[in-house]
Amino acid sequence: MAVIVATDNDFNNVLNSNQNVVVKYYADWCGSCRLFSPKFKRMSDEEVFANVAFVDVNAETSPEARKLAGVTNLPFFAVFKSGKLVDTVAASKEEAVRDLINKLTV
Repeated sequence: MAVIVATDNDFNNVLNSNQNVVVKYYADWCGSCRLFSPKFKRMSDEEVFANVAFVDVNAETSPEARKLAGVTNLPFFAVFKSGKLVDTVAASKEEAVRDLINKLTV
């Protein structure tokens, strides 16, 4: 599945139209964010995550979406279930993000 790019304008709509959502908050100047992008895209294509919507949000241009997850560092990941924040992690390790996404299936 393609990674959805969301902004403050459509973020709540994305959350409400997908039961399971993982959001990657990034900034254009963030090197670790750029390095993680191909991993995030690859994970979005995996069969095990077929029921999860993968979303990219520019933390600098979408302050409302950033506040919903309490973003403190970049890259920052948040998982939402039925529009509600489940958990977050500030990490650039794929394993940490996988563990976070797996919290949606319990």
